[in-house]
Formats: sequence, structure tokens, C-alpha cells
Amino acid sequence: MLDQTIDGGFENPVFDAQTVFRAVMDAMARPGTVRPLPGFARPPAPLSPAAAAVALTLCDHDTPVWLDPSLQASQAVRSWLGFHSGAPLADRPTEAHFAIVANPAEQIALENFAQGTQEYPDRSATLVLQLAGLSAGPGLQLEGPGIETTATISPSPLPRHFVEQWKQNNQRFPRGIDVILAAPEGIACLPRTTRIKMMEG
Repeated sequence: MLDQTIDGGFENPVFDAQTVFRAVMDAMARPGTVRPLPGFARPPAPLSPAAAAVALTLCDHDTPVWLDPSLQASQAVRSWLGFHSGAPLADRPTEAHFAIVANPAEQIALENFAQGTQEYPDRSATLVLQLAGLSAGPGLQLEGPGIETTATISPSPLPRHFVEQWKQNNQRFPRGIDVILAAPEGIACLPRTTRIKMMEG
């Protein structure tokens, strides 16, 4: 168990974190675009390498992290994240700055996560959703800041009623959550300002 906790983190922490951070910022600035991520992290299952790399880059001792039930059930995942990021685990999603979801199909509703306040909208949660892929799911059409006209993405699997929940998330602006989609081919981001609708057909 000790080897599993210690192994698999960033080999070059500063360089690797900078590379991942740049990818996340680029993806946030241009919603729906896919940014490849090198295989910097090798976490214990069921935490995915892409989600792990994002967590090691964005989470630290000041950012409580909530894990969905499938991740929470893994002592290896909890120990690995704690060792490599220093981030404390949040007992409730409303207390977390970041949430990592390994099973999006069973995810709790977006409104259950920290939404921020009108004065401090940055106190909301960022969700990291582990996905099987970004091109084989139902087509989503994106509009909003950072998108010239429209963008399309087809993530899979998505939480149930995701588009309807996202419309409610838009309505809470400037409060609301942001989402990072983490898949084997890379990451894509859905900031709270992005509008989403299902594509026809």
C-alpha cells in the first residue's frame, strides 16, 4: 500500500504542473476545445490519469476536495491524493473547492456543490468529471465567451439531465460551478458562462 501511495505522482512537479495548468487555462478560455495531456500521473484505480493530473495541479492544502462514492471507497486513492497534493478531503460537496467524479452517470445534482456567493463567486466548486471519451457521446452545442460562433463536443458518459442542470447553473451566474472534462484523449472545460444545448439528431 505504501508504494501505491508514494508512486505515480509528477516526476518533475514544477514542469509537469505548469504544463497541465496551461492546458486547463487554455481549455477554460476556449470552451469545448480538447487539450491533450501527457501521462504525467499514474494514480491507483479508479482515479484516472487525466483527472489525477488536474488534481495534482490545482489542489493543495488550502483546497478541500470531495470524492464521489466510488473514489471515496478506495483507501489507495484517498492516500495517494493526500500524499501528492496535500489537499484535505471534504465530507460534504458544499464544503469542497474541487470535486472529482469517477462515475458521472451517478453524480449528484450540480446544485449540491458549492455555488459561491454574489460577493465571492470564486468560492464555488470546480468539478472534474472522469469520462470514457470526448467524441462518442451525445452531441452538445456550446455558445458563449471564448467561442467565436458555436463549438461542439460529445462527452460520454454525462450526468443524468446534464443539459437541464446546466441551464440552471447558467441562471445562477455569477455564482455557479465550472466543469473540467477529463478523458483519455485530454481535457475540455465548461466554464459557468458557457451555454449548452443538445444537438438535433
